[in-house]
Amino acid sequence: MERIPILKIGDLLLVSIQVDLQDQTVMALEEDLAQKIVSSGARGVIIDITALDIVDSFIGRMLATIASISRVLDAETVVVGMRPAVAITLVELGLSLDGIKTALDVERGMRLLSGRR
Repeated sequence: MERIPILKIGDLLLVSIQVDLQDQTVMALEEDLAQKIVSSGARGVIIDITALDIVDSFIGRMLATIASISRVLDAETVVVGMRPAVAITLVELGLSLDGIKTALDVERGMRLLSGRR
């Protein structure tokens, strides 16, 4: 089973999704990320989905679940790198991604989590 790497940058964690997501990979990511938030004291999580060409309700639910877990552990989540087609698909599927902020790229996501616009 593939594991998605989680990088620590200051008090932020960066998750760059570069693989097709299967149920086991997502469950491992949720667990790994929760543990990393607690062990590192991270206050923000950036999820980079630049490599995802398409999304479905499974990925939308995964993003919402990760944001909820992070929020419970006192870390904000920002999704970055969303392509226009992905945004359109999420809206068409009725997935509003409540509690998740978005930014065009990692740099803007980091500024957003740092409180600077």
